[in-house]
Amino acid sequence: MADSSSNQTHSKEHNYRRYHPYQQFDVPIQNLYNLPTSPEFLFHEESLNSRRSWGENLQYYTGSGYLSGAVLGAIKGSVEGLRQAEPSDSLKLRVNRVLNSGGQVGRRFGNSLGVLGLIFAGMESGLIYLRDSDDLLNTVAAGLGTGAIYRAAGGLRSAAVAGAIGGITAAAAVAGKQAVKRYVPI
Repeated sequence: MADSSSNQTHSKEHNYRRYHPYQQFDVPIQNLYNLPTSPEFLFHEESLNSRRSWGENLQYYTGSGYLSGAVLGAIKGSVEGLRQAEPSDSLKLRVNRVLNSGGQVGRRFGNSLGVLGLIFAGMESGLIYLRDSDDLLNTVAAGLGTGAIYRAAGGLRSAAVAGAIGGITAAAAVAGKQAVKRYVPI
């Protein structure tokens, strides 16, 4: 393990900690490695950004939405498949029913949440670009717009309700993130 209190050197631009892989073995070895303590960037412009780019946001929200929806849908579909099994079914038919139901519901949930993530990422990135600020209002407005656009085909009332749910959900997610940052020692 590296001893960060006694083995730190300071240079002009970066802080480095000394890494000594044989420190626990009382071996007189002077081959120490300098490892940076902060992220390194290839270009200086990248270090000025404090958040992900719109493309990274798009991939993150869409991918995590699809993955979480697929997992939750597969679990829900598998439970439905177990409940629909008849007592006269053989084990092979029961397993087939569970797998088919889990796959079908998992795909449907995954696609739905992936599209929600896609719309949300696009709206949030667009609002950040238009307002030139990254704050809670962008996230809540993106959640509101995402819900409204997603349910727009169902009519004005359905879009308004879904928009309100999306805005409240986005605000709750941001508030939860801030609470975790403040109260959970990570």
